Parts: sequence; C-alpha cells; structure tokens
Amino acid sequence: MLTRTTLTLPIFAFVLSQVCVGQQTETPAPQSSSAQAPQSGSTTTPAPATTPATPPAPLVWKSTTLPAAASGEKALEAIEADPNAKPAKPSSKKAVYSGPTDIIVLPATPMLDEEGRQRLDPDGKPMFNLPVKQQRDKAGHPMFDDAKKPVFQTATELGYDEHGKKIHVEKEKPAKMIPIKIVQGTFTVDGVTGKAALNYDIADFKYIYMYVPGIGIAVVSNLPFPGAKDQANAFDDKTLTVTVEGHKLELASEEHLLGKKPEVAYVRIDRGFSLPSRYPVVGYGPLRVAPYAWPGAKRAVTAVGSLDAPPLPKDIQPVLALQPCPTGQMRVAAKVLPGQKAPADQPCVPIPKGAAGAQAATTVSPTD
Repeated sequence: MLTRTTLTLPIFAFVLSQVCVGQQTETPAPQSSSAQAPQSGSTTTPAPATTPATPPAPLVWKSTTLPAAASGEKALEAIEADPNAKPAKPSSKKAVYSGPTDIIVLPATPMLDEEGRQRLDPDGKPMFNLPVKQQRDKAGHPMFDDAKKPVFQTATELGYDEHGKKIHVEKEKPAKMIPIKIVQGTFTVDGVTGKAALNYDIADFKYIYMYVPGIGIAVVSNLPFPGAKDQANAFDDKTLTVTVEGHKLELASEEHLLGKKPEVAYVRIDRGFSLPSRYPVVGYGPLRVAPYAWPGAKRAVTAVGSLDAPPLPKDIQPVLALQPCPTGQMRVAAKVLPGQKAPADQPCVPIPKGAAGAQAATTVSPTD
C-alpha cells in the first residue's frame, strides 16, 4: 500500500502543473508566493520551470469623430497623447464687409386724396408722405436684392437697424370717428330760412361751415381748435345754434346730431371769406381755414383780359341801310315766299324805257 501511494502522487502533481501552465498562457493570473505544501508523509517531484506570459499592450483611445484627414496628423497626435483632451476647433476669420454703408432715402411724396388732389392739414398746409428708407440686413448693412437693387422699407417690413436689431412695426390705434347725419335739415338766420332740404351723411365730423353774406363764415366744431371760442349748449339734440355778430344761426335736422344731451360748440368767425352767393350756404369738411374744401366754397375766379362775346343769332342781327342807286338805275324787289327775308345784297339795274310809271312800284326804298 505504501509503494502504490508513492507512485500516484508524482503523476497527479505533474498533471496539475501542466494545467496551471496552460491557464497562465491564455490569461495571465497572479502567481501565489508559495506553493501548496504536499501532504505529510508523501514525496513530491518539483514542477519544471515555465516561461512567464507576455502582458497585453495597454489600450489607447482614438477619436472616431474627428477624421485624421480633416484634423491633420498634429491634431491626431495630440489626441493620442491626451485621451481626455477635446479636439480643437478650426480657426476661421470673419470676412470684413467692404460694401456700401450709407442707406438710400427716397424723398417725401405728396399725400393725395381719393380724387388725386393734394391733401391739406386742418391749417391748410400741404401734407406729404414720410420718406422711404432702404432696409438693413441682420448685420446692419444696406440690403440689396439679387439684381443688386436696393430693397426699401414697406408698411409691414422695416428690416433691421444699424445694430442688427429687428425693427417692429408700431401699431397705431385708429382715431375715433364721429358720424353725423343731417336729414331734411334747414338753415335759418334770425328765424328766416336761408336753406332747406339739407341732407348730409358725414362719416367723420370735423367742422361745419355756416356762411352768411355780409357776415362771413362760422367754423363750428365739437372740439377746441386755435382761434375758436366756446358756446355752451350749442349742440342740443337735433339742432345746432350759434350766435355770430349778434345774429342767431341755427341748423336743424330730423335726426340726432351728436346726442340727446346738450354739448358745447367751438366757433371761429372768418369775416374775410366770401362766396359768390347772395344766399346762406352750409357745408362741412376737415379744414378750419380757407378754402374750407367743400363744394362751392372756393372764391369766384375773375377772368383777366378781354374776351370775345359770342355771336348773335342771325334772326336778330342788325341790317345796314342800302345806299341809293345812281340816276337812271333802280333796285328790283326780290321774289321771296311769305315769312322769308329778302337777300341783303340787291344790285342796282338800269331803268327800262317807258317804265317811268312803274318805277315807283318796283324801286326798293333805301330804308327797307
């Protein structure tokens, strides 16, 4: 029994050493400092010496987002040297603007009304549209289209300012309109009717004009304006009553003017204004000075120089008296139908012989 156990232990130790060598070749493992001691009472054969396994190469991080061709060999070397370093951004210099810097401004244009005439402000001065400026881009430079033509501002697009800030269109609140209707109205001066059957549909009431020959024109509004004086309770339901130079002017309508409650009116007298009319006139408009811009409000134009009178009708044109015929001659009366006029040119003819008695009957008098 002792001899058999002694032979089995060396074989088992040899097989175990070969298995350990194989594991060290595939995956390196830390070796123990001391070998396992054999069991007591048994002899062991020492394991043959084995070559230590080669450790694997250390892992190196390489960028997969930055191609070597784009970044260059130097950038790749820097990344391999420091795996935690971020790839450097390619340097790019901003192009310097060398185009025009001054914007183009179109001059102001006259403001026209619906009929194509020059608009006037309440003081009678011409009104103009605002100048149109060239748009700027986001960099603050003048803007041009593909055809290199300047792009101008519009009512809805103003572009950018010189600092590249978007210019927003300011929304203006429309002014409140005051509509007035005058239906079958009458205009009286000191109780005497000067105008009747007045029908006005005023969409936006500004001023009412009351003209009286010899007095001038009264400009009336429900809001104060330069040169006007207030008259209390002038607007009273369906009537407008003002006092001018001691005369009472009243405009009455079948419908309400401003409201049922009495309101103050502001009146200015223009004594120097006159119309080519001998009767009172009522009008309305947006101006508080002449020409007041309503039909018939303009002064009559006086023609300069001499003018040729139109020709008179032929039936009332004067006829010159005929000169008497020489001795021995006479004019024979023309034969015309009743109601016709004899020709003016009647020549003198010689008096035939033996017709002295008939001369008186056939001779035309110079005064005929």
